[in-house]
Amino acid sequence: MGVIKKPVITEKMTAKGESLNQFGFIVDKRANKIQIKNEVEELYNVQVVSVNTMNYSGKLKSRYTKSGIISGRTNAYKKAIVTLAKGETIDFFSNI
Repeated sequence: MGVIKKPVITEKMTAKGESLNQFGFIVDKRANKIQIKNEVEELYNVQVVSVNTMNYSGKLKSRYTKSGIISGRTNAYKKAIVTLAKGETIDFFSNI
């Protein structure tokens, strides 16, 4: 399918995973909540209770160099927060 691009592993998402049983993923911009739920359940063999999504727009960045001002834009992306059923968890570090 290829809906999920990568998991979000930050300090805040790790805390949410431990306390609220929520895990974050960067997903394809065209993916809907049903596709995200089905792929997480298939990949990690867990039961998904809910999926929340949010779209992030790219931010303008500029820096001053010797040759002048260089301006650009960061990539836009979509993030999904997946809540799992009670007692289930995802271990991202098991295959390291």
